Amino acid sequence: MCGITERVELMELMEHTETETPNRTTSYRTMTAFTPADEERQRGVRRMKLTATGMLLFVAVVYVLATWGSNAGVGPWTGYVAAAAEAGMVGALADWFAVTALFRHPLGLPIPHTAIIPTKKDQLGISLGEFVGENFLSQDVVRQRLRAVGIGSRLGTWLAEPDHADRVTAELATALRGALTVLRDSDVQAVVTEAITRRAGAQEIAPGIGKMLEKIVADGGHKRVVDLVVTRAHDWLVLHRDDVMVAVEGGAPGWTPRFVDKKVGERVYKELLRFATEMRDMPSHPARGALDRFLTDFASDLQSDTDTRTRVERLKGEVLGRAEVQDLIASAWTSVRAMLVAAADDERSQLRLRVRAALLSLGARMADEPKVQEKVDNWVEGIAVHIVTTYRKEITSLITDTVAGWDAEHTTRKIEAHIGRDLQFIRINGTVVGSLAGLLIYIATQTLGA
Repeated sequence: MCGITERVELMELMEHTETETPNRTTSYRTMTAFTPADEERQRGVRRMKLTATGMLLFVAVVYVLATWGSNAGVGPWTGYVAAAAEAGMVGALADWFAVTALFRHPLGLPIPHTAIIPTKKDQLGISLGEFVGENFLSQDVVRQRLRAVGIGSRLGTWLAEPDHADRVTAELATALRGALTVLRDSDVQAVVTEAITRRAGAQEIAPGIGKMLEKIVADGGHKRVVDLVVTRAHDWLVLHRDDVMVAVEGGAPGWTPRFVDKKVGERVYKELLRFATEMRDMPSHPARGALDRFLTDFASDLQSDTDTRTRVERLKGEVLGRAEVQDLIASAWTSVRAMLVAAADDERSQLRLRVRAALLSLGARMADEPKVQEKVDNWVEGIAVHIVTTYRKEITSLITDTVAGWDAEHTTRKIEAHIGRDLQFIRINGTVVGSLAGLLIYIATQTLGA
C-alpha cells in the first residue's frame, strides 16, 4: 500500500509542478511557496485527517465496548464486532503509518524508509526524469503521437481559411520587419560584399559569357542591339554634322588648303552617313555579317582560347577591385532592405499578396492531397524526433535539476497540500477494508472451529 501511495504522489507531483510553475526564472523557493489556493488545500487536508483519525478512534471505542460486552456475557455477537473493530484499527494504523512516512518520520522516530519525499527528493527527480525520457521522449512514441494527430491535414484545413492566411501573412511581415530592424546595415553590407566578391573571384566567368553570347548570336538576339546602335549613330550624325566636319578638318595637315580640308570633311561625313544609313536599312549589310562572324568567333574564344580567358579574368579582377564597384555592391543591401520593409508594411504589396496566395494554395493542397499531408507529417516527425533524440538528456535534466533545486521542507508541504486529502482516503479505506476483512476472518474461524 505504501508503494501505491508513492506512485500516486509522483504522478500528482508531475501534474501540479507543470501547472503552477510560472517561469524558469522564478526562484525555487518561490516555486514551492504557499499560495492562498495551497492554504485552502491544506485546510482540506486537515479536515480529512480529522475524519480519518475520528474513524480510528471510533473503531477503537467500538473494540473496547465489544470486548467488554463479550467478557460480560452480553452475547456472542460482540465477538464479531470486536474482531471487525480490531482489524479496522490495524488497517487504520498501517495506512496512517504509510501515508505519514511519505512526508515525515512517524511520531518523530527516525525509522528507516520513512520521510520519503524530503529524504528521497533528488532520487525521485532522477527517476521522474528517466521515466519521462524512456516513456515520453522515445522516437517511436513521438512518431506515433504525431502521426495520430494528423498535423498535415489539420494545418492545411486551418491554413486554407482566408482569415488564417491573413493572420499568418501579417505575422510573417512583422517577423520580417523585426529581423530587418535587428540587423545592422554595415554588417549585412560587409557580408554581402564579401560573399559576392569571393564567389565572383572564385568562379571563371569567361566560359559562361561565351556560352551566353553564342546563344544570343545563334538566336539573333544581338540584332536589336545592332539596330539600336546604328539608328542612334545615324541620328547623331544627322544632328552633329558640323562637329564631324570640324573633327575631320582639324586632323588635316597644316599645309593643305582649307577648301581641300572642307571637301575632304564633306566627303568623309557623307560616307559615314551613307554607311550608317545602309547599316540601319539593310538587314543583310556586309558589315552586319562581319559583326555576326566577329561575335561568333569572340564567343568561341571566350570558351576555348586561353589568352582570351586570362584577359577576361584579369579584367574581372580589376573591375571588382575598384572602390566604385565595392560601394555599388554594398549599397545594394540598402535598396533591398528599403524595398522589403515597404513591401512588408503595405498590405496590398505584391510580396504580401503573393505570400497570402501561396499560403492559401499550400493549405488547400495540404487539406486535400494525401501525398502532401504525408510529406508535411514526415517533415514534422523528423524535426520532432531529431530534437528529442538530440536533446533528450537536456530535457530530462531540466526535470532532475529543477527537483533537486527545490527546498525539501517547502516541497513536502506543497505536495502534501496537493495530494494529502486524497491520501487520507487511503486511511479511511484501510479502516473500512480492515474491519470487513477482520469480520470475514472471524466468521471463517468460528465456522471452521464449529
